[in-house]
Amino acid sequence: MIVLASASPARLALLRNAGLDPKVIVSGVDEDAYSAHSPAALSKALATAKAEKVAGGLEEGLVIGCDSILELDGRPYGKPATREEVIERWRLMRGRTGRLVTGHCLVDVAAGRQVAEVATTVVRFGQPSEEEIAAYAATDEPLGLAGAFSIEGRGGWFVEGIEGDHGNVLGISLPLVRDLLADLGYAVTSFWR
Repeated sequence: MIVLASASPARLALLRNAGLDPKVIVSGVDEDAYSAHSPAALSKALATAKAEKVAGGLEEGLVIGCDSILELDGRPYGKPATREEVIERWRLMRGRTGRLVTGHCLVDVAAGRQVAEVATTVVRFGQPSEEEIAAYAATDEPLGLAGAFSIEGRGGWFVEGIEGDHGNVLGISLPLVRDLLADLGYAVTSFWR
């Protein structure tokens, strides 16, 4: 049994489209209670906390925890909570390049083992106008999303390109999850439905 410790519809859709049918159990981890020396370390710590919390309530299964953070100038930018934060964030990001880092942690509950790693994708942002930024913020799509954008939604209009794993920008790197499953002794194909 695969368990996704995330409320992210994008992560769930990506896993389902890739042949898995995970059970969703949201961790409820307070992300604001964590800090780390770098955005990558923070994303890994949060992914681990989420996976461990969900795994603690199970007797078996493989739990996948993830957390995505936008890194710009070495600083972490998480999920904006208001339209005003979205506007401020896009004014900062436009015309620049950031790194979307996603921590991944897999816990094999029955075996008592876990592995964790971070995937990084470079994101080149376009130059949306003030009017476009305001209109995007008004959709509420970027609220609660790492980096204040959704590449598969309206935010895709304002992303000029990426270098790296596209799935990572959606919140989960399938190649990295495959590698982590292998580290735990599993073939991803054994979980295909």
